[in-house]
Amino acid sequence: MDGVLAIWKPAGWTSHDVVAKARRLLGVKRIGHTGTLDPAVTGVLPLCVGRATRFVEYLQEMPKTYEAVLRFGLATDTEDLEGEVIEEADASHLSEERIRDAVLSFVGEIEQIPPMMSAVKVNGKRLYELAREGVTVERKPRKATIHDIDILHVAAGSPRPEIRFSVRCSKGTYIRTLCVDIGRRLGVPAVMASLIRTESAGLRRQDCVTLEEIPALVQSGELAEKLIPGDRLLTHLPRTTAASLECLHAIQGKPIPAARLQPVPSGSRLWLVDREDGGFLGIFEWEEESGRLRAVKVFPPEGEREPDGKEAD
Repeated sequence: MDGVLAIWKPAGWTSHDVVAKARRLLGVKRIGHTGTLDPAVTGVLPLCVGRATRFVEYLQEMPKTYEAVLRFGLATDTEDLEGEVIEEADASHLSEERIRDAVLSFVGEIEQIPPMMSAVKVNGKRLYELAREGVTVERKPRKATIHDIDILHVAAGSPRPEIRFSVRCSKGTYIRTLCVDIGRRLGVPAVMASLIRTESAGLRRQDCVTLEEIPALVQSGELAEKLIPGDRLLTHLPRTTAASLECLHAIQGKPIPAARLQPVPSGSRLWLVDREDGGFLGIFEWEEESGRLRAVKVFPPEGEREPDGKEAD
């Protein structure tokens, strides 16, 4: 059982809870997720199953899309509605135009200070663990990229105006902190009222199954149809094809001369390489000086050995 299974994470579950439950339902030990979601957040959580766990580091680097509701006039110690209220103010003076302009001004590269309720580690301990102990530590700003913001609805004219928007962003973007920073730009307290992840690794709601649906899919044998090959999700990487002899050499740990590939690689650092029979060979790195592709991760056909001598798993 290999591939990426998109789960629609329910509220109240940690990402680790989902992985543990899926592991029991599928009877597979090797499962990993591609990006943590807070317990209160619902949405797309891709699970890499079997050999597809080797794609985790690449899939989690891909942009993600969220739908958020931001509420002005209120601030909490967790930057969402789960925390204690630490500030209140009347924000009825904010017009729809000012709110829209402030939100859209965050498109591009930004800096954020990770919230205490995040999984960032400081001195070996995650920030949310420290926060639960009542400890606050200094955090260094981190760069993030907001690729696009689509404003879905604005409700202005009340003491607690709200805006619902969709945001496509880089890995490591904290939407709750984005909400707080938007409020700060407008001079009022703000909080993230709700959050849904609508896309991750190119997968959306329609691609997902729920944990409750898995047993029936396993029983009917239809689960395999829901598993997506990991390489098919890496649509931002170029592809090339290697002949049988070059595939054998790559499995043995030898680089492939670019001239032996079709199309001939150039430009991009990472390449996906397919076999002539249509199977996926692996992820390779382009070495311009030598004019060769060197294997980063090889996926030999079942039963063949990888360069380190281990059986292909």
